[in-house]
Amino acid sequence: MTINQLLKTAPVTTLLLISFIGLFIIQFLTGVDINSPSTEALLNWGANALPLTMTDEPWRLVSSGFLHIGLMHLLFNGFAMYFFGQIAEPMFGSAKFLALFLLAVIGGNLLNNYVTWQGILDGTGQPGLSAGASGGIMGIGAALLIAALFKISVNGMVLNLRSLVFIMGINLVYGFAVPGIDNAGHIGGAVTGLIIALGFAIAYRQRMAAIQQDRTIYSTHYGNYSLNNEVYNHTNADIPVNSTINSRPIDVTPTKTSKPTLLWSLLPWLVMLLIAIGFVWWWQDIHNQILQILSTVE
Repeated sequence: MTINQLLKTAPVTTLLLISFIGLFIIQFLTGVDINSPSTEALLNWGANALPLTMTDEPWRLVSSGFLHIGLMHLLFNGFAMYFFGQIAEPMFGSAKFLALFLLAVIGGNLLNNYVTWQGILDGTGQPGLSAGASGGIMGIGAALLIAALFKISVNGMVLNLRSLVFIMGINLVYGFAVPGIDNAGHIGGAVTGLIIALGFAIAYRQRMAAIQQDRTIYSTHYGNYSLNNEVYNHTNADIPVNSTINSRPIDVTPTKTSKPTLLWSLLPWLVMLLIAIGFVWWWQDIHNQILQILSTVE
C-alpha cells in the first residue's frame, strides 16, 4: 500500500506514523543518540517516569506514546502500527481509532506506573522510565481480536482470529523473554483495547440486528419493489408479476421499524468515556499516595 493509499484509507494511522518518525528525526538532529538515547534526553522529550508522571506532569502519559528508545524500537512499532492501523481504522472509524490508541497508551502507562509504585512500596523496585507506542498498538491488536471473535468485517473481509492470536502472543512472549521490555505497558494497553472493543462489538451486533429486522419487516409487508418507476413484485397482493402500475405512487414505508440505533452508535464513546473517568481516578489515587509518602519523608 502506497503512502497516498494509506492516507486515503487510514489518515490517522498515517499521521501517527509521521509523528513517530518526525519526532525521532528531530531528536536525532538535536543530538540525541539514534540507538541509545540517554535517560536525560528521554525525560526531556516526554518519557513516562515516576514520580514525574504521577505528580506534576501527567501529560507524559500521552507524550511517551510518541517517543521511541532507539531506531529498532521505532521500526518495530512503526511496522506494527502500519499493519494493524490499515485494518483497524477503516473498521472502527478514524475518530474512534485515535481515541482507542490514546486510551490504550494511557492505560499501559498507568499500569506500568502502578506496578512500579507497588514495587517501590514493597522494596523490590525502583523508579524507572518507559516510552513507545507499544501499549497503544497492543490495544489496537486486542481490539482486532474482539472484532475477529465477533466476526466484524471490513471491506467485506472477516479477520483471521488465529493469525491475530499468534501475532499478539509473539509480542507478549517477546516482552517477557527480553529484559527491559515494558510488559505492564503491553498488558495495560491490551486490556484497555479489549474493553473498548467489546463496546464496539456489542454496538455492531445490535446495529446489524436492527438492520436485519427492518429488512424482514419491509419484505413481509411490501415484497420486492423496483424503484425505477413501476415494475415490482408484490408478495402479498393479487397482482401479476412484472405488472405496470400507472396509479399514484405507492407508499413503501414500513408500518413498523426497529428501535432507534442511536444508543448503540454512542455505546463505544460511552465506554471510552467511562474508561477515561476511571483513568483519572486511578491517576489521582497513585498521585495522592506519592504525595503522602513524599510529605512523610520531608
